[in-house]
Amino acid sequence: MSNRLTNILIPVISVLLGIIVGTIIMLVSGYDPIAGYAALWNGIFGEIYYVGETIRQVTPYILAGLAVAFAFRTGLFNIGVEGQLIVGWLAAVWVGVAFDDLPKLIHLPLAIIAAALAGALWGFIPGLLKAKFRVHEVIVTIMMNYIALHVTNAIIRDVITDRKDRTEMIADTASLKSPFFESLTDYSRLHWGIFIALACVFIMWFLLEKTTRGYELRSVGFNQHASQYAGMNVNGNIILSMVISGAFAGLAGAMEGLGTFGYASIKGGFTGVGFDGIAVALLGGNAAIGVVFAALLFGGLKVGALNMPLDAGIPNELVDIIIALIIFFVASGYMIRYLIQRFSKKGVK
Repeated sequence: MSNRLTNILIPVISVLLGIIVGTIIMLVSGYDPIAGYAALWNGIFGEIYYVGETIRQVTPYILAGLAVAFAFRTGLFNIGVEGQLIVGWLAAVWVGVAFDDLPKLIHLPLAIIAAALAGALWGFIPGLLKAKFRVHEVIVTIMMNYIALHVTNAIIRDVITDRKDRTEMIADTASLKSPFFESLTDYSRLHWGIFIALACVFIMWFLLEKTTRGYELRSVGFNQHASQYAGMNVNGNIILSMVISGAFAGLAGAMEGLGTFGYASIKGGFTGVGFDGIAVALLGGNAAIGVVFAALLFGGLKVGALNMPLDAGIPNELVDIIIALIIFFVASGYMIRYLIQRFSKKGVK
């Protein structure tokens, strides 16, 4: 069996195993799994409103997944996507409320660029520490998440507002909201950001697969010593990788600030989108197109789960368990790969 086919089968089998084990857990807990999955399906596709909300949820998942996947492809583990998303969210909203007389053609791109730059800056710091001092990016990015959470809360409370819990609504000229999409989807919060996310999918694919810089980034991630021997700038590529990864994460924050909510508020904890991005990247095999399909699955599960308590009386925490099981089986990909190869060899014999 070809390696490419095996790479496709592993996430598919992981999802199926997660659903099967989730079914067993529902049965043991006294719930009807058929009713549960029917409610989940209806919560995704039952009404056009739910479809719109699913695509809206998929949008930041794609960008968070790209952020994690890009770092993975270049040999780095960016667990700081959550923090980079939060600072990107704040930067986008800050620009969105600071100007009220700019034309949309300038204001909206300016807010989006501010989010990307904020996320890139938050990725630059662990990238620099990794490149110059060999400080492991996992430790730094975890700490940067908490710094981002509390710094943005302080800025919202003491700088942008006068001791308030949330900012004003952004100007219409900085909004990604789409009356056209809202009318199509029974006034869901679906917005134009989905096209930005899909454009970033193409950018990641093109950069890594079709450019010399992308080849260098992947080469440094694969073997730093060989890359340095070949004359590549190892430290510069490490920093660049984290900056690009952070920019994707910052854009995910912009989707929430400029599209879904239209404001930034003080947060008691993390949004979870950045951490879910790790699962999206893993399930998508760290490939740009794989991230899209994985984000569709996770977005559907998150939105559809809201319907499970209503239609089937099943707590939506069970969906979190299913997602965790899927991640577990994806992480056990080596075992699944071994079993696939073993059965394929038996079939050849």
